[in-house]
Amino acid sequence: MDIEGYAKRALLKGEEDIERRLAALIQEIKGSTHEHSLALAKAAIEEAKATLNVEGDALTSSVSGVSMGRFGVGSRGIGDFYTHEKIAEIIGNTSAVVDSSQLDDSGAVQIDDDKYLVITIDGMHSRLSDFPYLSGFHVARASLRDVYVMGARPLALLSDIHVADDGDVGMIFDHIAGITTVSELTGIPLITGSTLRIGGDMVIGGRMTGGVGAVGISSSLAARKNTTVGDVILMTEGAGGGTISTTALYYGMHDVVDETINIKFLVACEALLDSGLVDRIHAMTDVTNGGIRGDAKEISRTAGVKLVFEEDKLRPLVNPRVLEMLEKLEIDYLGVSLDALLIIAPGDEAPAIMECIRNAGVAIDIVGRVEEGSGADLVVDGVVKDFSPRFRESAYTPIKKMMGEDLPGDFENMKKAIDRAANEAIEKKKKVVERLKNLP
Repeated sequence: MDIEGYAKRALLKGEEDIERRLAALIQEIKGSTHEHSLALAKAAIEEAKATLNVEGDALTSSVSGVSMGRFGVGSRGIGDFYTHEKIAEIIGNTSAVVDSSQLDDSGAVQIDDDKYLVITIDGMHSRLSDFPYLSGFHVARASLRDVYVMGARPLALLSDIHVADDGDVGMIFDHIAGITTVSELTGIPLITGSTLRIGGDMVIGGRMTGGVGAVGISSSLAARKNTTVGDVILMTEGAGGGTISTTALYYGMHDVVDETINIKFLVACEALLDSGLVDRIHAMTDVTNGGIRGDAKEISRTAGVKLVFEEDKLRPLVNPRVLEMLEKLEIDYLGVSLDALLIIAPGDEAPAIMECIRNAGVAIDIVGRVEEGSGADLVVDGVVKDFSPRFRESAYTPIKKMMGEDLPGDFENMKKAIDRAANEAIEKKKKVVERLKNLP
């Protein structure tokens, strides 16, 4: 619970008896005495009042009036993708070879004539707060995947852990143990990080969040923009990661979680690097953001091509137990993170790529092709179907099913409001940059 947020909302509404009501909530959550809870409530309200009305470019927030949840930010669908496009606009033109505007898994800067520094950061799955070891394992694996798919060899990991005020310190240790399980299996060290409380004293409860970053080096890049008409699309087997684990946990199918504990993706990428085949691949990505539906949209937009997938080729590459669970729960397996490796390459390179990955003990097949045009199609039993992502990724927990996947009726109005907020942020940045440049 964010007690600062509670206090500010109540103050803005002009509500009465805020101290008593907030103290009661604090006492309920923390189990503290009435006196301590009331003192904390008073201090929170005092701080909230001090920062309720502020002025200045660096202090005034750009307000869209649209909430994260309402617009689907973080839900790996249309709203989330649109928000990330706005983020790229705020960042603006950079000197990077690959930056946020290209919607790739990682960014890259050139460090000499034939070397690129590749960097990524991944947030842990928000619903794995109660399972810190699992969250650490999956976020570390995800971060390494994002470096590998750029054609780079990861060199190091870094972590950032935030636990709310009432969280158990042991959560940190379990989370680090999960990260370093991946680290020890791959030989890629965790070398630095940060450990903090969420909101300091202002957020009570036991929730944990955080992220893991990775750094790598490459002599060539397998960026999405390199996708070319005439390429074929290959995909490895996938059993999911944080998303599939979350589905299994919150639907009471806990045994399925074990299917996600593997490093097959990383093994496949290492095999490609060792073979030198990475240099002959145009693009790679991991099937995560909104599933194959989401990845197809992002690749199409970045490369200016159309992607066509064969459903009968995709289905056999999904772990059987995972697929059985998803179908039983009526969850679209094409709209969730499968943590499979998607490879786009010239057709004549496909046999060598598949042989290399199969020799590493990982299943792979050709699942589609790249054509002229835009967007993506899915061929099901010979019938071409639209393959667009939904407003949110496939609903994979009871709460997500309740929230739904449909586009809100006021989506276009929300986009306009978000455009205005993004433009305000850009103007704010310009003003501060200009002011600092002109300092004596």
